[in-house]
Amino acid sequence: MSTARISPTAHATGFVWHRNGLSHPVLRTAPGAALYPFVAIADRVSAAIGGPTLEDTLLARHRLIDERLDSAIAAGRIGQVVEIAAGLSPRGLRVSERHGDAGVTYLEGDLPAMAARKRALLARAGGAATHRVVELDALAETGPRSLAAICREHLDAARGTAIVVEGLYSYFDRDAVSAMWQRAAAALAAFPHGLFLCDLYLEDEWDHVVGVRGFFAVLGVFARGRVHFQFADAAEAEAAARAAGFASAALLCPEPHHARRPGPVRILEATL
Repeated sequence: MSTARISPTAHATGFVWHRNGLSHPVLRTAPGAALYPFVAIADRVSAAIGGPTLEDTLLARHRLIDERLDSAIAAGRIGQVVEIAAGLSPRGLRVSERHGDAGVTYLEGDLPAMAARKRALLARAGGAATHRVVELDALAETGPRSLAAICREHLDAARGTAIVVEGLYSYFDRDAVSAMWQRAAAALAAFPHGLFLCDLYLEDEWDHVVGVRGFFAVLGVFARGRVHFQFADAAEAEAAARAAGFASAALLCPEPHHARRPGPVRILEATL
């Protein structure tokens, strides 16, 4: 399996964040603008039959992750963040702007081609010195692009650290996701406080959603592959996170202020 096939979704989601006021203009790409009309058409069809929209689902998960991360930084528990498979996420820019006085280190990790593109875009945006892009392969168990190596090389072992993953795990099966969670828990164990945030879709919650097959078919087309449900329900997902090495795990549900018509996306918040 490879994370490279997911790159088209980075452009589409980047455009969604930009059009909703969450991103910097430099992160609005031409491929994203070209893909968005297809997202909009699919969303109109889904909304017309009473189903969720992809745009609202993306916004709901993004805003809830933001809230939980901001809360942990403001409380002083987190001073460093690693965003895995960051793509065109604007979160690093926003965290650097909001928490610049706290000197929060923000690392965006992605495969070489996307990392190079993001590095050039952030240079145009004038990002903070504490906000950097590194080459990171979410599937690497060892080597210089592995999560463990990135944390050892770039982070301060004395500061609380968060790992954020958004929009990645739906494209991998349970075994692959469990292995990535284990690597995240092992990496965070080196720090005085560890926070892990990611989005999940639970099979039981989507079974009866109107238009669900079309919704994930569209998502699968953009990702150029199958979309997976790794866990049936919240209890199973939380148990899997604890089995991966986290001390606590909870599935959080977006509130109405996060978006109007999201599908039942959940955010896993796990700690060490």
